[in-house]
Amino acid sequence: MFRKGSRYENCATFAPAPDGTVVFAGIRPRSVGPATGVVEHVVKAGDRLDLLARHYYNDDRLWWRIADANPDFLYAGDMVLEAMEGRVILIPKAKE
Repeated sequence: MFRKGSRYENCATFAPAPDGTVVFAGIRPRSVGPATGVVEHVVKAGDRLDLLARHYYNDDRLWWRIADANPDFLYAGDMVLEAMEGRVILIPKAKE
């Protein structure tokens, strides 16, 4: 279902209802462990998750790692950085 190495490859799907119908054709949430080797970043005007990922990881597609490292946000959409100016967020270490 997912490419090898995807962060979702080990997620379970929802079980069908007792009558065999698919209630929800999605996957269960993936587990997110604690962030390691974090840097504290003070949000400033103009910051965006993709731009921070470009700065810290040289890859703007890794914005989700920053969202995962900040568990007080339910999902990345909660991290509207314009409204968070002056707040500290965690930037996890880039994977080796």
